[in-house]
Amino acid sequence: MPRLPAVSGREAVSALERAGWRVSQPSGSHIILTKPGAQATLLVSNHRVVSRGTLRGLARKAELTVAEFVALLETLELEPVP
Repeated sequence: MPRLPAVSGREAVSALERAGWRVSQPSGSHIILTKPGAQATLLVSNHRVVSRGTLRGLARKAELTVAEFVALLETLELEPVP
């Protein structure tokens, strides 16, 4: 299983948007995503670094494998996280 990189909330949202999820509304320090036909709603923390466990949970809730989520992240030009 590939290791999840450290990414920001905005980068996680960008990757999920590539998987068909759309930003429903920003809500304070979180971003809410929905997808037509999906029962789940994703709530992404808009933090500088989102923990790997949270990313794994988002991928699971979005019905993506970790490998698929990492592949979506790799299509983005990620900023290095200090």
